[in-house]
Amino acid sequence: MIAHPSSHAARRPSAAFRRFAAALALCLCAAGPAAAEAVPGDLIRAGFLGGWTTDSGSQMAALRLDLADGWKTYWRAPGDAGIPPQFDWSGSQNVASVRFHWPTPTVFMLNGMRTIGYKHQLVLPLEITPRDPSQPIRLQASIDMGVCSDICVPVSLQLGADIPRGGAPDAAIRAALADRPMAAGAAGLSGLRCQVEPIRDGLRLTAQIDLPGGAEDVAVFETADPEIWVSESQTRREGGRLVSTSDLIPAHGGPVALDRSGLIITVLGKDRAVELRGCPG
Repeated sequence: MIAHPSSHAARRPSAAFRRFAAALALCLCAAGPAAAEAVPGDLIRAGFLGGWTTDSGSQMAALRLDLADGWKTYWRAPGDAGIPPQFDWSGSQNVASVRFHWPTPTVFMLNGMRTIGYKHQLVLPLEITPRDPSQPIRLQASIDMGVCSDICVPVSLQLGADIPRGGAPDAAIRAALADRPMAAGAAGLSGLRCQVEPIRDGLRLTAQIDLPGGAEDVAVFETADPEIWVSESQTRREGGRLVSTSDLIPAHGGPVALDRSGLIITVLGKDRAVELRGCPG
């Protein structure tokens, strides 16, 4: 099924989407008023790919987004000037959970701001666990997302599709799964240590990552708590070691309880990406 963007004005915006307004204002100021004339009428086309039933009984499917030339959308951790897509699956039938398998994103720089996302096309594999494996799956999604070029546009998508059980492996989904970040062992990680120190309004986290790579490597931090704001990291390379620092600020003040086991560090480089889960002291 293919859908076009629809207005989200009638829906109550999420907290994350309200934060997008700040990024939108920054992009508009940077681009200037003439840039608005360049917005095409068809920014994005979206639909689901049906996929196949896995050996474990889950259903592999995918969300496919095709973007207009020159436009991009965001990864789950998009940087200070972006917003992650927000998914609501509550209208789905026979769906116990949906697990995302994000392919490796691209790092973009615009007016000194770093954002992380995708251009041209995104195939996002979805692993669906049915409530009843013997019954069909109806996938229904409400998706809020940002689509940006020189300016940014908030977009709402309403998508629905029947996902048939069985099926055969899909080449586009297979390629997206193969494009996920590498695991630590396969990438040659030889050491990982995180230091935490208090700052006035939260914590400062510094990771020392013994991993071969290049000077362009960027480390991105994600915590298990969505209420913790994570600043853009400052990353430098010291030979075979990558040193990256980020501030963790709670949304509503108060102390920060950092779950080290739930920390995800993604190292994005020129030719590869590496995902590290957990960070010991």
